[in-house]
Amino acid sequence: MEQYKEPTPQQIVDQKVYREMGLTDEEFEKVIEILGRKPNYTETGIFSVMWSEHCSYKNSKVVLKRFPTSGSRVLQGPGEGAGIVDIGDNQAVVFKIESHNHPSAIEPYQGAATGVGGIIRDVFSMGARPIALLNSLRFGELDNPKTKYIFENVVAGIAGYGNCMGIPTVGGEIYFDSSYEGNPLVNAMCVGLINHDEIQKGLAKGIDNPVIYVGAATGRDGIHGATFASEELSENSEAKRPAVQVGDPFMEKLLLEATLELIASGHVVGIQDMGAAGLTSSSSEMASKAGNGVELDLDLVPQREKGMSAYEMMLSESQERMLVVAKKGKEEEVKRIFDKWGLHSAVIGRVTNDNQLRLLHKGEVVAEIPADKLAEDAPVYCKPSKEAPYYEQYSSLDTASAIEEPKDYNSILQQLLASPTIASKEWVYQQYDYMVRTNTAVIPGSDAAVVAIRGTRKALAMTTDCNGRYVYLDPFMGGAIAVSEAARNVVCSGAEPLAITDNLNFGSPEKPEIFWQFEKAAEGISEACRQLNTPVIGGNVSLYNETKGEAIFPTPTIGMVGLIKDVEHITTQDFKKEGDSIFLIGETKAEIGGSEYQKLMTGRIEGRPPQLSLDLERNVQAFTLKVIQEGLVQSAHDTAEGGLAVAIAECCIGGNLGAEIHLTEELRTDFNLFSESQSRIILSVSSEHLVKVKEYANQLQVPIKEIGHVKSKELSIEHNGKTVISQPVSALETAWRKAIPDIMRSKVYEKLNMKEITANLQ
Repeated sequence: MEQYKEPTPQQIVDQKVYREMGLTDEEFEKVIEILGRKPNYTETGIFSVMWSEHCSYKNSKVVLKRFPTSGSRVLQGPGEGAGIVDIGDNQAVVFKIESHNHPSAIEPYQGAATGVGGIIRDVFSMGARPIALLNSLRFGELDNPKTKYIFENVVAGIAGYGNCMGIPTVGGEIYFDSSYEGNPLVNAMCVGLINHDEIQKGLAKGIDNPVIYVGAATGRDGIHGATFASEELSENSEAKRPAVQVGDPFMEKLLLEATLELIASGHVVGIQDMGAAGLTSSSSEMASKAGNGVELDLDLVPQREKGMSAYEMMLSESQERMLVVAKKGKEEEVKRIFDKWGLHSAVIGRVTNDNQLRLLHKGEVVAEIPADKLAEDAPVYCKPSKEAPYYEQYSSLDTASAIEEPKDYNSILQQLLASPTIASKEWVYQQYDYMVRTNTAVIPGSDAAVVAIRGTRKALAMTTDCNGRYVYLDPFMGGAIAVSEAARNVVCSGAEPLAITDNLNFGSPEKPEIFWQFEKAAEGISEACRQLNTPVIGGNVSLYNETKGEAIFPTPTIGMVGLIKDVEHITTQDFKKEGDSIFLIGETKAEIGGSEYQKLMTGRIEGRPPQLSLDLERNVQAFTLKVIQEGLVQSAHDTAEGGLAVAIAECCIGGNLGAEIHLTEELRTDFNLFSESQSRIILSVSSEHLVKVKEYANQLQVPIKEIGHVKSKELSIEHNGKTVISQPVSALETAWRKAIPDIMRSKVYEKLNMKEITANLQ
């Protein structure tokens, strides 16, 4: 069989091979200018992955600079594997969120699994021990066989990897909407703990220090994964299945333990995960950050396939690999640690002082590129931005008149509770081992997950949040709401919000209307972060989330962590005791744009979303945290999707109790029950604390209204003297708990083959 011959530099120019790799004509001209010559095939591939949106943020960097990234607690902001925030006592929390959207669209199990594996490595490469995983998922409607297939296999991939790693998957969120039909979103978040003096960074420091490859051997999986993640899904996407990596969580578990032992040994100068763009990104970024160069001999790279080219080795995204710069003379000690854990390790190069990424293969120099030009000097674009036409059209839309007031509110409440976006996600999280390591204090299903910190009285609350419908209808407001709701969920769990990591999922930045969404959402996130004192310490941008030219709802997912100062402050959403008073904090307005109620009644998402006052939001959160920390409340629950009636029903279901509610607002009954007005929290309070709670609300100028009390077995809601809802909580629970299992039990997709399942991509 004739051996494949790579195109010559002149053929790359003449045949425009670089375009197939994702470089534009202008970018290729810039490459020639940087090198002072035409690049060879390996160099062209290296530039193409490092200058992809996924690695360089060339279309988003100009917007990301607007985020507030510093604060008194921030120890490490954007720029390393993960951000780090001080939590006192020489301890810090390390966390980050990243996407694996396109791989999950065409290979859902491995796409999701390797997304989890990658984010775990980002955290332990900083020297932290991972303590929790979360995820934020978006799928099409569950009546679609392809969606059901992707949903089940994404969940299985997340469970399979996280469970094998022994890291609890403790929380997250799942939305279902037709806008994600061909392009699901799989965002994975990892949280870790570290002591201040153990923080490790990805720097190639110390001239002649050895560069050591550790972990799994390199194969041909995942080649050009970074550029695949930087383009729209199309009829060719199925053919790019090899761009999806294959994970091995058992090897990753060994790699985690070996890496932490290595860092503790003091032999390490710098370490970085081989994530997107594999060996290329880790080597060039580590060199660039240190102001040095790196020389690698690719013949020394552990390989699991024969005859791999320099191009294939540098662009492979095989999983469970790290690149280490060790102290000179400590090579054997490093090898001994990895041998102990049964893992590959090999000295493959050295740090140089010439700022070059130099690659040797079969005794020849096969690439020589300035490291800075790869890692830091990718072209930066400020794309045209234009307000989307629908935004103005929706500004004057009367969403209220489009809905006829229903006659049967009991039925409406049950239908909302059975909506897959609102319904119990127990079918999902039962597949996750959320109790491993026994530190999980609040399991999935409440406002935020809570993980206790061993040996202390502290705990961490964590959540992921974003309502893409709101962001679509008003990107600025939707971005601000995503941050605010994340903070609200953390506060309702008894925690002070610390910082955020974000995963900005949008369509193609080449379209001015999409770039406008991106810009405005970033402005909303920035403003909310400033007002709520939650800086952005890292994250990920995922653009080109489109299928057949149609973009997903803009979905800037917010991952947030908060500090619970004393485990006695841990609070859940469930009602606790009959007779407790129920308070509504905040105000209800007729705001149904983008709501679950609007979707149920009209099948459309239109108008304006709920509006947000950040001043009120800040006061509501400050008040709620104060009364929780003083032990004055029994439960706290954010009012979100589905509105007040759904939130109260959730409190009842969780506590296996009922409630009697009396509402008096001069709003239409349905808007009072199902509006999704922001900055609202439901508290339950025992009788001895009522006066104090009301006093604090008045001091902090927070709207508060006693709307009822906890009772047994039944939920009854009265509006202006008329009973509009009266149901056994057991009936509500059945509707809420059975919705997703009943849908998934009907496995229509089992009769379909893979080609039919992916037909919608074509």
